[in-house]
Amino acid sequence: MSESQALISVLLIAAATVLTRALPFIIFPSGKETPAYIRYLGKVLPCAAIGMLVVYCVKAVKPLEFPYGLPELISIALVAVMQFWKKNTLLSIFAGTVLYMLLVQLVF
Repeated sequence: MSESQALISVLLIAAATVLTRALPFIIFPSGKETPAYIRYLGKVLPCAAIGMLVVYCVKAVKPLEFPYGLPELISIALVAVMQFWKKNTLLSIFAGTVLYMLLVQLVF
């Protein structure tokens, strides 16, 4: 890639980034009420995304082979307990990830 092609690529990427950051503020200005479907999506999409992540993380688990998915199940249980207890998503995910890594590296 030549220098001019690299420069054009960087400029296009920067323009696309600025556009994607500014577009919500252009479409939904601060003085105008947010449409009901956008509020609905704001409520359901976080849960749907977490659900997809859980499915993605456990898709390769082989329940008939050692360790039978135990590290995953224990970590998922910790994330659920932490979320109900502390109601802090980042803390819950971090704790579950640390526990999973410890289980995989040191126990199983």
